[in-house]
Amino acid sequence: MQDKALLYSETIARITALLAQETHVISAMATVVCELHHSFHYFHWTGFYLVDGPEILTVGPYQGGHGCLKIPFSKGVCGACARKGESQIVGDVDSIADHIACSPTTKSEIVVPVFSKQGRLVAVLDIDSDNPDAFDDTDRSFLESMCLDLKKFNWSLVSRN
Repeated sequence: MQDKALLYSETIARITALLAQETHVISAMATVVCELHHSFHYFHWTGFYLVDGPEILTVGPYQGGHGCLKIPFSKGVCGACARKGESQIVGDVDSIADHIACSPTTKSEIVVPVFSKQGRLVAVLDIDSDNPDAFDDTDRSFLESMCLDLKKFNWSLVSRN
C-alpha cells in the first residue's frame, strides 16, 4: 500500500483543486466524501452529519451503505465528537457502550468536527471502517486540516446551528 501520508496529500490536493472555485457547501461536502471514500480502501462509510437543531445531527452527503438518519449529541462516537468539539478515534466500536451501529460490519471509526468561520460546530465528518484499528494520528491530522479548510463555505445553508 502506498504511504498513507502521501495518499492523503495527493487526495487533499485533488479536493483543493476541485473546490477552488466552488461556493456551495453541499457540492463541497459531496466532493470531499467522494474523493476520500474512493481514495482509501479501508473507508467503508464516509459522510457528513449536519447540526440540525439543538443537539441533533442529521445525515448529509455520504458514500457507502445507508447511514443513520439522526444522531443525538448524547449518543455514539458522532455525538461525542459534537458534544466535545474534538476528533474521536475508536479502534474497536464494540468497546463503546453507546456506539450507534448504523452498519453491523463497522469495526472502527474516526469522527472530526467541522466549524464555521464564526467558530460554531456545523457538522462532523464521520468515517467508518470494517477493519479494526483502521485509523490513527495520520488520519486525524490530515482530516482535521482538511475540515479547517471547509470554514470558507456558507454553512448557514445547511446547518441549523
